[in-house]
Amino acid sequence: MNIGSLITRHAQYRPHHTAVVFEDQRISYREFNERVNRLANVLLGLGVRKGDKVATILPNCVELLESYLAVAKIGAVIVPLSQLLRGNGLATLMRDSESTTLITDAHFAIEIDAIRPQLPLIAADRYISTGPDAGFLDYRILTAAASAHEPARVDIVGDDLYNIIYSSGTTGLPKGIVHTHFVRSMYCSIFSSTFRMTPESVVIHAGSIVFNGAFVMMMPAFFLGATFVLMKQFDPESFLAACERERATHSMMVPSQIIGMLHSPAFSAESLRSIEAICTVGAPLHLEHKQNLTQKLPGIFYELYGLTEGFVTILDKFDYDPKPGSVGVPPPFFELRIVDDDGKDSKPGEVGEIVGRGPIVMPGYYNQPELTAGAVIDGWLYSGDLGYVDEDGFLFLVDRKKDLIISGGVNVYPKDIEEIVVQHPDVKEAAVFGIPSSKWGETPLAAVIRKHNSTIGAEELCNWVNERVEGKHQRICKVVLLEDFPRSTAGKTLKREMREPYWAGLDVRI
Repeated sequence: MNIGSLITRHAQYRPHHTAVVFEDQRISYREFNERVNRLANVLLGLGVRKGDKVATILPNCVELLESYLAVAKIGAVIVPLSQLLRGNGLATLMRDSESTTLITDAHFAIEIDAIRPQLPLIAADRYISTGPDAGFLDYRILTAAASAHEPARVDIVGDDLYNIIYSSGTTGLPKGIVHTHFVRSMYCSIFSSTFRMTPESVVIHAGSIVFNGAFVMMMPAFFLGATFVLMKQFDPESFLAACERERATHSMMVPSQIIGMLHSPAFSAESLRSIEAICTVGAPLHLEHKQNLTQKLPGIFYELYGLTEGFVTILDKFDYDPKPGSVGVPPPFFELRIVDDDGKDSKPGEVGEIVGRGPIVMPGYYNQPELTAGAVIDGWLYSGDLGYVDEDGFLFLVDRKKDLIISGGVNVYPKDIEEIVVQHPDVKEAAVFGIPSSKWGETPLAAVIRKHNSTIGAEELCNWVNERVEGKHQRICKVVLLEDFPRSTAGKTLKREMREPYWAGLDVRI
């Protein structure tokens, strides 16, 4: 059960079908498999063996895709790291993962040079760069000289590690989340079925493929032998043009990308006429934006709620109309519970913590058994998110436990207020979080990104929101206008970074 064998199969049975499109490169499955094999043989020649950790610090590029599959073929473990990481934080994750090999680019090699003394496990001949003049081994020279034949067979069972993906750190320090070859095989079969994908599908992805959400459609694409169109980064106009040019059928997008696409002057239903599925992931998409998308592009919207640790629910495109506020139901072989603070199952309509289990739940956090024991109990993954199910078993997401605001002893859910804020015609995005209050303990504040050319003031917008919230406990103390929000590599809004300064000694007397 080797994930890397998928490409080997397609190279034999559909060699001329396009596997990857990236910028001006169009690569068939035969060519892609040969490129993967060359890298696999390079790594073997450097002494990389089954179970060894290979870290990558790369932007979206073909070399990163090759790394994902070449490392799998030889039974090593891929550790994709974000280029947003720097210094001690980066060194910490590389040591934590026990990485012994690094693949990066010439631009980032400068950052690596500064922390080399902190990386004792990586030998001098295990630094590889995809660009020249980095002082590292040259990826292109190495692979050009390597054999394109299949590497020596490595026996892989389902429980063997495939990757370690570090959490985005939206709720604390990053944790190394382990996925096995079996877990990724379940991504292949379950999600290809869920999104009605076929070998003729064309998946387009513009977000960082370091983010686990990318694997939700990337793995099924390579499982089926479909075409994967990878963009270097998200730009609404380039994305729309690529969708039309490549006749894209499926895309996984974070809310900020969907919002940016819908507000682009280049947006038209015609440019997206080939699309069969757009799935939002990574954070809740507010109802206002869902309605906008489904009005302009009916019958293509999916929503995935999930954790990299391994539990998901999915709102199918045919369930959107009857359940627009829901994040769907568990796929086959998954189970969902809502539990109260005592761990007892809640009734339909009662808010509690979302708990789930299924075939993609991680075996654990890498080298952190105590954290694993706190997250996975008797096989059930405790999400830290709050929600409820209706009488039909559909899940409705309320908020993260850690984002819950307790104002004057009353629970206030930021998402409820955000749903109101984004209804204002001048608001593009909103993020609500609690700040200190000497009177209430906590009080809600709304950070807002205005639409282009909007001149609405913070006080006017604050009054507008407070006239429409359900009760006094939901009234926001003020609006802060921002050009953009701090975001993780995955595109998630980092409320923690916005909230922390207020809790670092500032007492707002409201």
